[in-house]
Amino acid sequence: MSTVDIFAWIVLIILALSTVAVIVFLAMLPGMIARRRNHPWAQAVSVGGWVTLLLGFALWPIVLIWAYVDYPHVVTTERAP
Repeated sequence: MSTVDIFAWIVLIILALSTVAVIVFLAMLPGMIARRRNHPWAQAVSVGGWVTLLLGFALWPIVLIWAYVDYPHVVTTERAP
């Protein structure tokens, strides 16, 4: 193998590892956002982010929007008798 071949293999390995790292980061992103925003279904959003790996990131934008959705807060008021 020549020096150019070795350099090409090194570049190929670096590109493959960086691609895997970006895919894993994108799968983790909705869950991280949901936990940071104290989303009540943060665990479900996190699982949804990882499930999109199996679906080829087809539903990933929906899971990302779900991580940002504000949920209604229930306000309880007690009345004195």
